Amino acid sequence: MLRLLYSLCLYLLSPAIFLRLAWRARKQPEYLANIGERFGFYGHGRAAGEAPLLWVHAVSVGETRAAQPLVEALQAAWPTHRVLLTGMTPTGRAAGREVFGERVIQAYLPYDLPDAVGRFFRHFKPDFGILMETEIWPNLLAAAERHEIPVVLVNARLSERSARGYARFGGLTRPAFARLAAVAAQTAGDGERLAALTAPQVEVCGNLKFDVEPPAERLATGRAWRAGLGPRPVWLAASTREGEEGPLLDAWLRRPVDGALLVLVPRHPQRFGEVAALLEQRGLRWQRRSVAQPTAETQVWLGDSMGEMAAYYALADFAFIGGSLAPLGGQNLIEAAACGCPVIVGPHTFNFLRATEDAIAAGAALRVADADALVDTVHRLFRESGELAAMRAACAAFATAHRGATQRTLALIARRCRRAAR
Repeated sequence: MLRLLYSLCLYLLSPAIFLRLAWRARKQPEYLANIGERFGFYGHGRAAGEAPLLWVHAVSVGETRAAQPLVEALQAAWPTHRVLLTGMTPTGRAAGREVFGERVIQAYLPYDLPDAVGRFFRHFKPDFGILMETEIWPNLLAAAERHEIPVVLVNARLSERSARGYARFGGLTRPAFARLAAVAAQTAGDGERLAALTAPQVEVCGNLKFDVEPPAERLATGRAWRAGLGPRPVWLAASTREGEEGPLLDAWLRRPVDGALLVLVPRHPQRFGEVAALLEQRGLRWQRRSVAQPTAETQVWLGDSMGEMAAYYALADFAFIGGSLAPLGGQNLIEAAACGCPVIVGPHTFNFLRATEDAIAAGAALRVADADALVDTVHRLFRESGELAAMRAACAAFATAHRGATQRTLALIARRCRRAAR
């Protein structure tokens, strides 16, 4: 009954979906492409005689990149199958093209409407499904069960705040969790919270993001940028979110480091113009990555590109990871550590708490309270070369120590889904 009411609400809200897509398309026109897929209408699928499909769902950019080692392991374990990679955002789809090229089939996962998810399964007929992180949709999982398609939740994380939210709607969410074939949790805490929501077969497998190798060509690009700047100090503000750039820039203007370059890379491409306006308002000398390389006079280089984060990490002496000054839960710091780039985070990292706390304990990251404390730390790290060198070494050790999640996750999938894969 609860799922019926939930579905009814979704149908009543369907007109708002088109308005939301149109609103987002003002800054990202790609939101108006492939709209039919969002309702389960596809122009491609698995024809008779074609290779069977394994389905992996990665909602956006971060999950898509994290899925890379697992997708490659699936392709090696089931070489007669093709991988169907679904997502929900244009940027995630673009990341899929960049990472996998033509090696996977890409499509949008439909909204959680009963008829839409039914059409999805009838069209693609995957042998089994894998959901990245915590993508729990009641109608999707009910439809998978009806079509006898086992679904595994992998790289699963669940904060205490999210667990409380799911528990408030337990009559709807607990049956959804119970329909999973298995769960590969990132940490023991995640596993306990997921099991408490009736998720079955929960195993702690670690974080797949530790197994993602930074692209060698991106690292080479970053080093080339660095060589062009000479001995100039460079720091990076990576994946910044709304409400963070203004305080950060103001603090930096109050206490700049002579000759230093700030590389500022907003998390979402639709905000590049907004952040450019903030730079203009403050009278800074700045350039866009898409237009020109920084000169000796450039104070801020705006990273308005996609897929180049590893290059930015290779360029910088150290990086602040955004989403953590404002109460947004932080962003992934694992890629920075894998690139050997020391990390600074703000006070709000609840979405990546375990990885952040582990990085701080390992000496690979530092936590600051606010934008002024961030700039104080920037000054100290530029001044204390020994501390910075120790953090670089700690980054390498931290990244290496946590690898291996891919093989543990693959073993769990094989045990729970091998019978379903023809």
